[in-house]
Amino acid sequence: MSRSLDDQTLALAGVFQAANLVQQIAHNGQCSETSLETCIRSLFATNPASTLDVYGGELTDIREGLVTLASVLGQQSKQQDIEVLRYVLNLIHLESKLNRRSDMLEVIGSRIDQARHTASHFGFTHSNLISNLASVYTDTISTFRLRIQVSGNPSVLQRDENAAKVRALLLAGIRSAVLWRQTGGRRWQLIFSRRKVIERARQLAEQGQRPL
Repeated sequence: MSRSLDDQTLALAGVFQAANLVQQIAHNGQCSETSLETCIRSLFATNPASTLDVYGGELTDIREGLVTLASVLGQQSKQQDIEVLRYVLNLIHLESKLNRRSDMLEVIGSRIDQARHTASHFGFTHSNLISNLASVYTDTISTFRLRIQVSGNPSVLQRDENAAKVRALLLAGIRSAVLWRQTGGRRWQLIFSRRKVIERARQLAEQGQRPL
């Protein structure tokens, strides 16, 4: 796996995309179907030729994450930015704990593998697959002491399909956090190399230009 700045930025954008979609669903009960599919699809990319391949091979697929990364790390001025950043930092922290639990990694890997049939049969955004992946998250990551508290509209979050999407996206966020670490991403870079990461995210987002 390449460890270039591009690879690290793309993987980190994957974490930000998942976190941003969680924030949107928690408040509004909806998000971009294309961005959601990119996140869910990434869970099944176990042998990618490149970092971008994890997200479908096109910059347009991960553009929402690149734009969010640049905006949130650059400003943090809006309440939603603060929520997204909190989710991102929690996901990175949870991934570091998961990395020390080979037993749990094995369970997650085998259950995602079992879900491949559902994905190929119904597609990546079908409710059957989403609830399947949500249960993987509940049975594994949710058992850690640190649990991600999702802020939002209680009546929206009480709906089963929204709660399932949130959990499936948090699982996808962990997947991207794994990738970020594998490409050389480290937490200190979010402080000391922030400008460089923001600049590269903006450039890559421009290359993947399409209306969101």
